[in-house]
Amino acid sequence: MTKVTTHTIEAPGALITYDIREPDEQSVHRALFVFGSPMGASGFEQLVGHFTDRTVITYDPRGMERSTRDPNHPLTAEVHAEDYHRVVEGSGLGPVDAFGSSGGAMCGLHWVVAHPEDVRTFVSHEPPLVALLEDSEMATRVNADIVDTYQREGFGPAMAKFIQLVMHRGPLPDDYLDRPAPDPAQFGLPTEDDGSRDDPLLSGNLTMPPFLPDAEAIEASPVRVIPAIGAEGEGGMARRGGEALARLLGVEPVIFPGDHGGFTVSEWSPNNDPAAFAEKLRGLIAP
Repeated sequence: MTKVTTHTIEAPGALITYDIREPDEQSVHRALFVFGSPMGASGFEQLVGHFTDRTVITYDPRGMERSTRDPNHPLTAEVHAEDYHRVVEGSGLGPVDAFGSSGGAMCGLHWVVAHPEDVRTFVSHEPPLVALLEDSEMATRVNADIVDTYQREGFGPAMAKFIQLVMHRGPLPDDYLDRPAPDPAQFGLPTEDDGSRDDPLLSGNLTMPPFLPDAEAIEASPVRVIPAIGAEGEGGMARRGGEALARLLGVEPVIFPGDHGGFTVSEWSPNNDPAAFAEKLRGLIAP
């Protein structure tokens, strides 16, 4: 059985919670830090269960699950990156290998530049790098519309628009925002506004300024950065972000099995294979 301990660390505007999973026997591998944004530690249970041969760190981003967030404190990719540094520094396990998913894949690109001493290899899986897309102006407007919808109408209508965006394939057309708003009920979402405005995605991630990675700084960093995409979901915004990162760095993206969340089997993605996903990741971070 793997030993799991939970820790907290204070940060400006937040109290960060993270977990350390230690193997029964001493490992020859570097510790592995697995994170996403806004997904918390619980979303990676199926993946980290395949890494019992090494110490694994997971954490809850500020405002997600067990971590707190002051809504008045600015939320940016740089803020998340500093939290990664705090977790690794607090754990005393650095330098680590790291896997970042979605928003984590994006924010980690600042981390490897700001704190290269923390990381040896960073796998950036489908970062939503809107600023690098050919339709970046429209994508930015669509994100802003979702945030405005959340503040005006609540969770259901805003999340329906987000799901519609995620389902879209290819660049966003110029008339995208002129289309009728989706019905939340068709996605099983609430149609009534409960008055809450603290959803980590709709009040957090989507409000962050578009992040533009610094290619020269990333290439100058001693950290090995690996852009990655899912085999499924061609044309989706997240996969296009991973492809754009690979182009920026002049490399081919590594293809992982499954979709954007290929490390987890769920009712939405029953054909994902976490074991195959873990095996792919293991091959990239092997010493």
